[in-house]
Amino acid sequence: MSYYQVKSLEQYFKHYNKSIREPRKFWEKIAEENFTWYQKWDKVVEFDMQEAEFKWFMNAKVNITKNCIDRHLAKKGDKTAIIFEPNDPSEEALHITYNELYDRVARMANVLRDQGIKKGDRVCIYLPMIPELAVAVLACARIGAIHSVVFAGFSASAVATRVNDSGCKMVITSDGGYRGNKTIDLKGIIDEALQKCPTVETVLVAKRTNSEITMQEGRDK
Repeated sequence: MSYYQVKSLEQYFKHYNKSIREPRKFWEKIAEENFTWYQKWDKVVEFDMQEAEFKWFMNAKVNITKNCIDRHLAKKGDKTAIIFEPNDPSEEALHITYNELYDRVARMANVLRDQGIKKGDRVCIYLPMIPELAVAVLACARIGAIHSVVFAGFSASAVATRVNDSGCKMVITSDGGYRGNKTIDLKGIIDEALQKCPTVETVLVAKRTNSEITMQEGRDK
């Protein structure tokens, strides 16, 4: 995306002024040169200043994960896409290539479909900072599900509020997480939160701390 590589304040104002003078041409050029589209737009932008209504790239179709992952596979498949630095210095860092990320996201997307998640469904992601979090976000986007990332430091009450506000059908969490020298019982927090969340049908649990947890039959996977 060389178009975005602004190397000076002068360059910044040059691009900025162009975006103000010719917004349609400016954003159309960026969209054409930097993104892969299933279907091109009929019109770049349409707006009503009186009603404060704005529509961009009308009738265009795009899957953002194709742009995040797929288009890099041919030339950069073996390049690093994600670097995971664990909480514990003695734990080995993990480098995930674009090829590996593609495989992980594709598998996770299939898991979501198998569990009945479809376009428009909401999925709560309550995970520590591990690669599975990025994979879950991308997998949701891959199939058109709406993800809601909830900070893994929130209480059961705070999680329940967010799950209910968005009407989540699924929660993705882990057995636990690390914070400094402490192990946090994320699964236990989710179990408590979901006592007040009637819309959740499925809970996917990733292994992180190998802690002993309770799995609810029929709901937890």
